[in-house]
Amino acid sequence: MEKTDLSGEPCGAARALDRVGSWWTILILRDCFYGMTRFDEFQKSLKISTNSLASRLAALVDEGLLEKRQYSERPPRFEYILTQRGRDFRPVLRTLVAWGNQHFAPEGPAMQLTDMETGKPVELQLIDANTGVPITEQRHRMMEGPAATDEIRARVRRQHAMLDAQAAQASQENPGEQA
Repeated sequence: MEKTDLSGEPCGAARALDRVGSWWTILILRDCFYGMTRFDEFQKSLKISTNSLASRLAALVDEGLLEKRQYSERPPRFEYILTQRGRDFRPVLRTLVAWGNQHFAPEGPAMQLTDMETGKPVELQLIDANTGVPITEQRHRMMEGPAATDEIRARVRRQHAMLDAQAAQASQENPGEQA
């Protein structure tokens, strides 16, 4: 089956998934954050075929998430280093891990983000960096950006209608509480 090219889609999620949407790709990035840089390290960690790993590493290099650097001439050997674009994926991965721990690890997390000063697990929360206000369904919504297409505008309207209906239903069910 041939991969659909989402790189030209107006949606940021579609464009991002075009670059990192396969689980192998995300696991390679995860291993990069754990300090792995070499082909044999990735292959041992992931138990992925040589061809699959080579093509995914090449794609991550092409998309600017990894930089390929030669560390040995004889024989020629390369390492793969996270670029700034790749390092910018860290909060996405942390959020994915927290979501996976919350919903799919009934035995408890195998790894968790921890506050190094307190030693306590971190509870991730999105905040507005400009105001420090936590992102909530009640206060924040996706809106059209300057490059929005008619399709994006329709999605935003549909989302707003759904959220408005949910808020109205919640206020009817709990008249004394603010939705």
